[in-house]
Amino acid sequence: MDTATDPAPATDPAPASGMSIAEAAAHLGLTPDTLRYYEKDGLLLRPVRRATSGHRRYEGPDLRWVELVTRLRSTGMPIRDVRRYADLVRAGAGNEPERLALLQEHRRAVLVQLAEVQEHLGAIDHKIGIYTDLLERADGAA
Repeated sequence: MDTATDPAPATDPAPASGMSIAEAAAHLGLTPDTLRYYEKDGLLLRPVRRATSGHRRYEGPDLRWVELVTRLRSTGMPIRDVRRYADLVRAGAGNEPERLALLQEHRRAVLVQLAEVQEHLGAIDHKIGIYTDLLERADGAA
């Protein structure tokens, strides 16, 4: 597991036997279908361990990786780039410059999105100010 992208939490969220797909989905705020999709589409670092019953058992490293994948997706990283990043991490040491470049490019894109959202927020705040002033004047005139 890539320690640069998989920091160990203070406590492992998964019990020693791992979490079922339903438990993992609830813990991560995802659906079981999303977890299955991530697995099927090659976005996980390793196959999810299976219990003797054949049911998936998500362990701490699996959960931490899915959290990272979720953050990358939530900030707009395309699936193909998440898959590429996972492929690079799975490949092991020696491709860190490629990993860094991929993350730096995504960071640039997120910063552009953030600037756009801040601009939109400024316009919303302006409109709120107009209505607040209007209502305060109306209350003062009453």
